[in-house]
Amino acid sequence: MTNDSLAVNHPVENNQINVIQGVWRLADPKITLASMSALLVGASSSFYFGAIHWGWLITTVMGIFFIEVAKNASGEVYDWDSGTDQAIKDNERTPFSGGKRVLVDGLMTRSQTLLCAGIFYALGILMGLIIAFLREPAVIWIGLAGVGLAFFYHAPPLALSYRGLGELAVSIAYGPLIVIGAFLVQTGRYEMSVLWISLPIGLAIGSFLWINEFPDSRADALSHKNTLVVKLGRHRAARIFALIVGVVYLSVGILPWMGLPFLVWLGFAGFLPAAVAVLRTYRDPQNNMILPKVQALTLLSFVLLSVGVSLGLILSRI
Repeated sequence: MTNDSLAVNHPVENNQINVIQGVWRLADPKITLASMSALLVGASSSFYFGAIHWGWLITTVMGIFFIEVAKNASGEVYDWDSGTDQAIKDNERTPFSGGKRVLVDGLMTRSQTLLCAGIFYALGILMGLIIAFLREPAVIWIGLAGVGLAFFYHAPPLALSYRGLGELAVSIAYGPLIVIGAFLVQTGRYEMSVLWISLPIGLAIGSFLWINEFPDSRADALSHKNTLVVKLGRHRAARIFALIVGVVYLSVGILPWMGLPFLVWLGFAGFLPAAVAVLRTYRDPQNNMILPKVQALTLLSFVLLSVGVSLGLILSRI
């Protein structure tokens, strides 16, 4: 019997393999770096202010991871329904943008993707309820805000990313919500200094989303996904990208005057890749060929910023 006939006789097995590949693509370890880096800042802030509980930290990690996979899955469905993902050309797709393409590439059906979203939303909400009932009740409000931003980033009636509000939603979710939420779970209280440290983190991940919208801008415009890059055009968006990055590192510079140690300036480790990304984008914002490198540099700058700030907090406590 040939390999071809085996493939024909086992369509269920082949579909199972595709679904596994689809779920792996939805989990997307590259993008998960963003949420885990923000969570690292929240955990390091907790350590600096005197508390770290590993079991609850692991529970928080699991909850955020589940919601992120769920967001990716539900986003795939709504971007498919709007036609955004189908409109993206091969030369516009990068490892960091263009969606996860589990529907476009036939790895999962629409119903399977919706089921995946439902399962992971349920798992994430379960982690949040465990934390709220057994650890810190106040975290439920942060959790509700996080789930709402995750789902309605793509989904109607809010469809935040289609109305030019997705950038703000991501900056809030990956900055204050994750950092302050992780701190609250660990310590049971709020600190104004932690709010301040969460702001450059949120802006930095917002800059990553901003540059990711460049290669998608043509397809987004066709499907009426009016991101700010679509509304502004690439040339003006490139200038705003430079402004966002500038504000990020200005914010890091003033953190010691907001009740934080000077060692948080280790976060300036992310400045160089961010500056290179800004210069390359500013010089040629229409060039899709440079965008994968620019996106990688922007993500690297965010990770280095988060790790540097976290290391500064940890070293200041030791």
